[in-house]
Amino acid sequence: MAKLVPENHPVLHTIAEEITTEEFADGTVKKIVADLRSAIKTYDVDGYAAVAIAAPQIGVSKRVFLIEDQSEGDDKDLDRLPTIVAVNPRFIKMSKKMQEMGEGCLSLPDTYGIVARHKNVTIEAEDERGDTFTRGAGGLLSQIMQHEYDHLDGILFPDRAEKTWTKGNEPEEFKEKP
Repeated sequence: MAKLVPENHPVLHTIAEEITTEEFADGTVKKIVADLRSAIKTYDVDGYAAVAIAAPQIGVSKRVFLIEDQSEGDDKDLDRLPTIVAVNPRFIKMSKKMQEMGEGCLSLPDTYGIVARHKNVTIEAEDERGDTFTRGAGGLLSQIMQHEYDHLDGILFPDRAEKTWTKGNEPEEFKEKP
């Protein structure tokens, strides 16, 4: 079973390689996506489930990420994120308007921060069968796409964060109220 690699693993800090036509044909992509699904299901910290993961996070230097909401609840919930497999993604549109949002990461389980991300983005990518698709996103989904794309370029969110903190040392505005 695929496991998350530690924060200091070199693959998390290098630019991932493009998936080739041969890797779609020989089952490599299918295996990477299965491994990502397996690894994302194992994450549960303080009752929070994972929503996205990129291939470098499991030690695979390939340009693939998966968005798959693992939170408990009815699939008909409006708040659930769509399932997206993005192979060789690239941004074809990014809004000028930015938004600051809190972020965390599977690869840095005790680190949180505030990151400015584009409010809206559009990606072009291939799905796990190799079919090209275009997908726009705003708000949280836009933030997630940018965070996962950063993993493909060897960037971890603290590299972009305006402010970071570790669990237990969060700023007052982020502490849970009794």
